[in-house]
Amino acid sequence: MESHVSNPNLPPVPGAAKPEVSAVKRHFLALKEYMNASIIGQEDLIERLLISLLADGHLLVEGAPGLAKTKALKRLSEALEGESQRIQFTPDLLPADITGSDIYHPETGKFSFQPGPIFHNLVLADEINRAPAKVQSALLEAMAERQVTVGGQTYLLPQLFMVMATQNPIEQEGTYPLPEAQLDRFLMYVKIDQPNIEAERQILKLVREENMNAGRINSFKPMAQDIVFSARREVMDVYLSPSLEEYIVQLVMATRNPAPYGEKLAKWINFGASPRGTIALDRCARVRTWLAGRDFVMPEDVHAVAHDVLRHRIILTFEAEAEGITTDSFLDVLLSRVPLP
Repeated sequence: MESHVSNPNLPPVPGAAKPEVSAVKRHFLALKEYMNASIIGQEDLIERLLISLLADGHLLVEGAPGLAKTKALKRLSEALEGESQRIQFTPDLLPADITGSDIYHPETGKFSFQPGPIFHNLVLADEINRAPAKVQSALLEAMAERQVTVGGQTYLLPQLFMVMATQNPIEQEGTYPLPEAQLDRFLMYVKIDQPNIEAERQILKLVREENMNAGRINSFKPMAQDIVFSARREVMDVYLSPSLEEYIVQLVMATRNPAPYGEKLAKWINFGASPRGTIALDRCARVRTWLAGRDFVMPEDVHAVAHDVLRHRIILTFEAEAEGITTDSFLDVLLSRVPLP
């Protein structure tokens, strides 16, 4: 009779031997260690950055200036065989400044397309909410369709393509709130805070060492893009039980109709998460499991990514805002009331 462990359709036996770590996973564990050593006090941001990369999604990060948001993407780009680009979003930015435009050559009398900064593997959209709607729409097509359209022609973006956008929660003057359709295109919306006192001491020490060694510490051999694609395939092999899959579905459905879990919750919610929220919960939980060295998803993996996956996909009522309810506090209550499998 076939053993329980050898059947891929059954969950692993508790206490069974851990699967051998693949060469692909060793690359990513080394990358995670390298980034944590280079960027102090932002372990959650680094994990979310790697989750977005492995889940083939985009990341929206909100945090005060000086919290290493730009540095995190720069370190990741240095560790990958690819090209990165930083775009500073401003109110006078035009769509062509991102997508590129057709350039006229008088010597030939013809136009040729000059690619914009979006045609890179890793793109940092710095202070994305400072750009007007036309620019945000141009970026939306790139994020959603992995292509841009200029002059009636469509140009495909690189196979490895990820946008990390940032927002400053302090300054709101001269900003344009992102529309819900664009927010929904982000796999995760991460909020980061100031480092604690011990991390602050380590930051001082690290910067001093980098200055003394001219930035030559913590070197990392660039990882081939094929390793990223192989890792994504391994992530999809992570086991997710039918009961936990049903829990993910019920959790997303509860954001749309929370009445069974409390009348007050129903008064707080205006719009719930879209099906992209279900897909994102599934993929992000699998990636977190894979990075943790396990081959089956646990409920805590879903809970660990639930806020970052869902906080930008739900819209609260004015009544909830008047009571001081935030999307995070709403999700706290929901996670405590939707029963686990």
